[in-house]
Amino acid sequence: MKSPLLAARAALSAAALLTACLFVAPVHAEVKLPTILESGMVIQRDQPVRIWGTADAGEKVTVTLGDAAKSATANDSGAWIVELPAQKADGKPRVIQVHGTNDIVLEDVLFGEVWIGSGQSNMEWQLTNTHGAPDDIKAAGNPNIRLYHVPKVQEKAPAGDINAHWTACTPETIPTFSAVLYHFGRELQKELNVPVGLINSSWGGSPIEPWTIKDGKSGGMYNGMIAPITNFGVRGAIWYQGETNAMQKNGFAYRQKMEDLILGWRDSFQNPDLDFYYVQIAPWSGSYEPGQLPALWEAQVASMSIPRTGMIVTTDLVDNLADIHPRNKRDVGHRLSLWALAKTYGREGVIYSGPLYDSMKVDGNKIRIRFTHTGEGLKSSDGKPLTEFQIAGESGEYVAAQATIDGDSVIVSAEGVDAPKNVRFGWHKVAQPNLANSAGLPASPFQTEGWRGVAAK
Repeated sequence: MKSPLLAARAALSAAALLTACLFVAPVHAEVKLPTILESGMVIQRDQPVRIWGTADAGEKVTVTLGDAAKSATANDSGAWIVELPAQKADGKPRVIQVHGTNDIVLEDVLFGEVWIGSGQSNMEWQLTNTHGAPDDIKAAGNPNIRLYHVPKVQEKAPAGDINAHWTACTPETIPTFSAVLYHFGRELQKELNVPVGLINSSWGGSPIEPWTIKDGKSGGMYNGMIAPITNFGVRGAIWYQGETNAMQKNGFAYRQKMEDLILGWRDSFQNPDLDFYYVQIAPWSGSYEPGQLPALWEAQVASMSIPRTGMIVTTDLVDNLADIHPRNKRDVGHRLSLWALAKTYGREGVIYSGPLYDSMKVDGNKIRIRFTHTGEGLKSSDGKPLTEFQIAGESGEYVAAQATIDGDSVIVSAEGVDAPKNVRFGWHKVAQPNLANSAGLPASPFQTEGWRGVAAK
């Protein structure tokens, strides 16, 4: 249900969060909670616990969690919110009690790690339609993973609730859930050994703009599918989107759109440390105009200059270049989890990124390209000579080049190019190069001429 109650935030005390329930309570209403606050949910550990809802205006509502209890009075619009102390993840189901004119008891509540998965169809893509699905579905029973699937809805103003419910991860509930988000969450649950809550809020074909809030203006998907959960504590988000914006010829302008999205969400969730890891979209032989996919790739690499972000490369995960939906989502989720394990959770020794272009140096008729994130060294992923390197001289015309690995760098040259000026790598929409680091993570496409990407050192 829609709400005009953004102003309810201002009615809260300075000690409370400046955020509140966004829907209107009817006259003589029972105390109600949004659907994301229900039995069986996972609440983010080590962050203040926000519980909110609606009641009669002026009604006192008390929320109890263990030995902690907090009360709030519903404002003139019926909105109320309390904040309870942060909790550790001990694996024990908890009970939360909400008392007003009626009582609500939330049972089987776990504390752990909560992540959002969002974007367009490659994030939405169901597990049942992926490589290895039968085995993955059969093995999916895990009571320490909980799922919350947000239905597709756009709203003109921020909504107050979502028609969804938490479910345990089972072979019955997982087939239609986001494959990327599930594989990501499964890796985290296994490695961290804490409960994991996964919120899938994605929409096939969507551009980035409807998901964005900026300067008080918000898109319809943000309003209907993100705004209702911004009081809910989350650790971070994973994002797989960009195909539609590449078709719209956004090119490098996508870099600013990513910043608007990320900073807007961090502000809405009141969490400047909300981590944001994303997928560099895959090669595809379809309707991208010449140069548009590489330009968007460059924008995605450049987006890593935004703090607490990270990007995975997927050029090697496509077995059908005519399909915009690569079916290997297991490795996509795994690679995203490497970023989270290394950067969010401080796991040492994790190689989490593929090689990223760092610098170039002309040496006679050759150019040396240096990379970051080489692990224990660069390699050819298939044992064959390196592919998809091109070099240009004074004329600016690029020709196929020979490339050889030399430590953490690659030496690039070509017959007939005696005064080389620039190199590009994987710089077209169906490129599937074979340069990788010691962990097998592929190098991101790049160009040296006017490069605006970052090396994410």
